[in-house]
Amino acid sequence: MDFRHTMKGRRALSAVAITTGLLLTVAGCGGGGDDASDKGSSSSSTPAKSSSDGSTTQSKAPQSDPPLAEVKGENGLVLTVTSAKRDTGDFVTVEGTVTNNTGTIWVAAEWRGDESELARNGGSIAGASLIDQKGKKKYLILRDTSGRCLCTQFTGGVRAGASAQWFAQFPAPPAGVTDVDFQVGGMPPASIQISEGE
Repeated sequence: MDFRHTMKGRRALSAVAITTGLLLTVAGCGGGGDDASDKGSSSSSTPAKSSSDGSTTQSKAPQSDPPLAEVKGENGLVLTVTSAKRDTGDFVTVEGTVTNNTGTIWVAAEWRGDESELARNGGSIAGASLIDQKGKKKYLILRDTSGRCLCTQFTGGVRAGASAQWFAQFPAPPAGVTDVDFQVGGMPPASIQISEGE
């Protein structure tokens, strides 16, 4: 009898030990889930590193590509042309920034042009043009069917000390023409070179 009770006691202890071992194993697997989430967070941190590497590459790109031109107007207005690309649709997209150092808000009144669509193109760069000095041709900004320019509108103006990005689309000069002058308002002409788009 004593032997049987002893065996039953040992079996009960063995069952408790096995159950405890299984519970610890499951808990260990649950901890492994945390490790997996740690791995997930480390893998999510890896893209962050690669994205930071990408942003480093992106921050280097503007430094390696200097502006095509920069001109200064009256009262401290600065126009910068950063790119001029010929696109497959037979047009040229010119992009850049304008920096307002005039000490007051700037509304681009002189940049909107003097055509009949002023109401639709107020406060914009609609009066800009590309000038081919050799071919003696002037290219105006493209318009949509409503007469609105395919260009930036400086809604609300540009605050003093602030910069704003702009773009303008023109009909493309002939394929052999790469050197043109960008002209807008009373700003001096900016000599730029058209590159082929990707």
